[in-house]
Amino acid sequence: MGETIRGADWDGRDIVGEKFERVTFVDVDLTEASLRGASFDECSFRDTKFNASTHADTAFANCSFSTCDFFDATFTSCKLVGSQFQRCTFKLLDVRGGDWSFVTLRGADLRGVSFVDVRMREIDLTDANCEGAKLRGGDLGGAWLHQTDLSGCDLRGSGLPEIDPLATKLAGAIVDVRQAVAIAQGLGLDVRPE
Repeated sequence: MGETIRGADWDGRDIVGEKFERVTFVDVDLTEASLRGASFDECSFRDTKFNASTHADTAFANCSFSTCDFFDATFTSCKLVGSQFQRCTFKLLDVRGGDWSFVTLRGADLRGVSFVDVRMREIDLTDANCEGAKLRGGDLGGAWLHQTDLSGCDLRGSGLPEIDPLATKLAGAIVDVRQAVAIAQGLGLDVRPE
């Protein structure tokens, strides 16, 4: 059993190159913290505040996040492979680059968040609300998108899986020509040049 850090005030703290393995963080305040080159392996975060925090080249491998707040948090070139999020808030979350493959965001409210050039292979976005979000230039191969709301979502440049337009809300989504053809083919249309 790993260590438990409870009720710590790490507001504004610089966390550079530190390593945490199987640590449980409960009610920790990481507001405006700056994490660079840190690693968290199989850690658990409950009721933790990541508000306005910045994360660069940091890894959260197979971690779990429950009722955490990511308001205005920024992740740049971070790896969150295999991590799970439950009942978290993500308003103004900004993710650039990195790898979020095999992440579970089932049922998450991701309205207006930004994921640009992020690898998200086999990410679980089942029942997630991505209305008005930006999912640009990413790899969504094998992503779980059943009942996902992508209304008004900017998807340009993303490698979409064989999306089922009847099981995913796409009204007003912004797509490029290649994606439009793939979606039309998903509806059973025979797309041909003129």
